[in-house]
Amino acid sequence: MSGAVLSRRALLLGSVAISLGPSAVEAQGTPHHHAHDAETAQAAPTVRQPAPRDAYVYIGWPQDGAVIYGTRFKVWFGTRNFGVAPAGVNRMNTGHHHILINTPLPKLDEPIPNNRNHLHFGLGQTETILELPPGTHTLQLLMGDADHVPHDPPVMSRRITITVRPGRTPPASP
Repeated sequence: MSGAVLSRRALLLGSVAISLGPSAVEAQGTPHHHAHDAETAQAAPTVRQPAPRDAYVYIGWPQDGAVIYGTRFKVWFGTRNFGVAPAGVNRMNTGHHHILINTPLPKLDEPIPNNRNHLHFGLGQTETILELPPGTHTLQLLMGDADHVPHDPPVMSRRITITVRPGRTPPASP
């Protein structure tokens, strides 16, 4: 099911898993989808919300360099010196998570895109289930304000690289 087809009810429940296209990226905890993509393209220039210089966001699991056996796995993330608030809630020093998968940072003065490479967690989620095909992938977090715009300065994690392998357990050592 594509994000455009999600019902308001499913968004409120926050527990529906969705498939985000042929790359088999899946997020559980339903990323929040705003109608901002088409609308904001025509909007006036965006004002970025301030963030403390010591604000920090991180991917707790998996860690950089991890080899993950099985294409479906949990990802959890957190913040320091910065709070989490749902999309649409405008509170100082808060935002919501976006996971960037196999993509560079988007423009920092525009709303973060909403597609299979830019997953939105506008309900304030701090963990999800991803499903990625076998191979090497990059993951990075970028916080967005109430309107999905990165803060100034941007609150982002470092980009990590993981390797996904088919199967459930690592091969036995000889």
